[in-house]
Amino acid sequence: MRLRALLETDALGLALLCGEDELDRTVHGVMTTDLRDPSRYLSGGELVLSGLAWRRDAADSEPFVRRLVQAGVVALAAGEAELGTVPDDLVVACARYRLPLFAVHESVAFATVTEHVVRQVSGERAGDLAAVVDRHRRLMTSGPAGGGPDVVLDLLGTDLDLRAWVLSPTGRLIAGSKTGPRLPGDVCVRIAAEHLAAARSGRPGPHRVTLDDRTTYSLFPVHGDGSTAPTAAAAPQAAQPAHGGHGTPASPELRDGRDGRETVLSDWLLVVEADAGDWAEERLDLLYGVTQLIVVERDRRNAARTVRRRLAQEVLELVQAGAAPAEVAARLRVAAPVLVPGLGAAPHWQVVVARVDWDGGGAEGGAAAQALLEEILVDPASTGPEHSDRIAVAHTGDEAVALVPLPAVAGEHDGADGRGLLADALLESIREPLTAGLDGDGRLTLGVSAAVHSAEGLRGALEEARHARRVAAARPGRVCAAGHHELASHVLLLPFVPDDVRRAFTARLLDPLRDYDRRHRAELIPTLEAFLDCDGSWTRCAARLHLHVNTLRYRVGRIEQLTGRDLSRLEDKLDFFLALRMS
Repeated sequence: MRLRALLETDALGLALLCGEDELDRTVHGVMTTDLRDPSRYLSGGELVLSGLAWRRDAADSEPFVRRLVQAGVVALAAGEAELGTVPDDLVVACARYRLPLFAVHESVAFATVTEHVVRQVSGERAGDLAAVVDRHRRLMTSGPAGGGPDVVLDLLGTDLDLRAWVLSPTGRLIAGSKTGPRLPGDVCVRIAAEHLAAARSGRPGPHRVTLDDRTTYSLFPVHGDGSTAPTAAAAPQAAQPAHGGHGTPASPELRDGRDGRETVLSDWLLVVEADAGDWAEERLDLLYGVTQLIVVERDRRNAARTVRRRLAQEVLELVQAGAAPAEVAARLRVAAPVLVPGLGAAPHWQVVVARVDWDGGGAEGGAAAQALLEEILVDPASTGPEHSDRIAVAHTGDEAVALVPLPAVAGEHDGADGRGLLADALLESIREPLTAGLDGDGRLTLGVSAAVHSAEGLRGALEEARHARRVAAARPGRVCAAGHHELASHVLLLPFVPDDVRRAFTARLLDPLRDYDRRHRAELIPTLEAFLDCDGSWTRCAARLHLHVNTLRYRVGRIEQLTGRDLSRLEDKLDFFLALRMS
């Protein structure tokens, strides 16, 4: 259809602000957006609808219009609901680039314009599956006519009978159909682990996984950098998406010039309860188109974190520069209303430090650590993308630092002291998928400080969290954490014992007992562990092991005979204790 026909349709109530000489242009599609740069989602020939939420001042109009023209957009329709009227600077920019500009009256929903264009442009393909994405692209915008990913997933269920969910890289449920069942938490974690393992292997998507030999899911990555190819439904002349026989997605080693190992760890994924292996091309196009709509939503959510990240960065720079406590306290007072709205008083604070390291070096892992830390600090039982609104994470180099407020009422991650985050609890629900995502060449280590009650304690908390992270880094495993309580324990020292010293020490003490157990099944090692755990109490240890005290005395005597040690001496007890902990 031509632009002139739009202007002549009274039901749309469009007003032409500039571009009268360009009304014979042909419209091939429609897109609603409030992104500052939507060009990566455009393929040419579109009428773009915008609520102007991207505009902060007059200087923003010219770059926005220039990007639309470069992408081949035929016209722009600006809604009046946000600002009351279309700004003059936008009119001037459109006139300069000869881009027709329409004003959409606040009484006219973008959905009305979208439906009209789709009917006119795609009447012959009204039954085409991809038209669903065209008709409802508006639902993924942040403007007055917008919605969220749940609504798009509802459409997949009602129009195509597909049950679908959006998951975070750790398996947290971001969105799902409001009418369909909720995906169980353990299934989400297993799916996320399978997805990360497949993505790291470089296999082309969609990835398919069958759980418990019953249900098959198809997994479509939602790349935060928008590298998934656009759906062909939005514009017939667009390039085909990379899937199946149409090519492969970007390698996990490099995507848009960045280290793909890091972006894989921050990608969302669209999960569809179906086997996409036998799908027709148009249905695959539709699902890849849906991932593009979710990318728009994700970009908007990430933009909302900017203020919190900036606050955390400012506090971190002040603390590291040795600023006066009064200056840090002033910055914290600014941050408190943003991070803990309605609190009324400055909260206590806790610091969490995370680091992602790659075998053989590579790109700095600070950005990946930041994204993972923002995800890890969300309560795993929560759903949706909005539950990180009290988390401020900065990053520098390979390190990410989170400033976590603890309000007067203890939060959901209460520790033994009734307040604060516990290192092990943070990793409990996300260890499996992240281990799969880091398998082979990556590690995530995390340290947690104690709670501090004032700005004076923040520098110490930062150093404490960094020390705890170094303790975690000395442990085996792809995903490790340590807390502040471990800094006042022998646990702090053991990881730093050289491997050869560790092996020699434990071998001298424990190898004779292991050899004896292997030959006689005497269970001397379990007996030693229980005896030390019971603080050398014969009666308590015998009761725990369900032995007669005389049998226990015989076993302990055998341990002393084989090792030449005396378990009544504190020094020998300590040596055995350390050997068991290091083994």
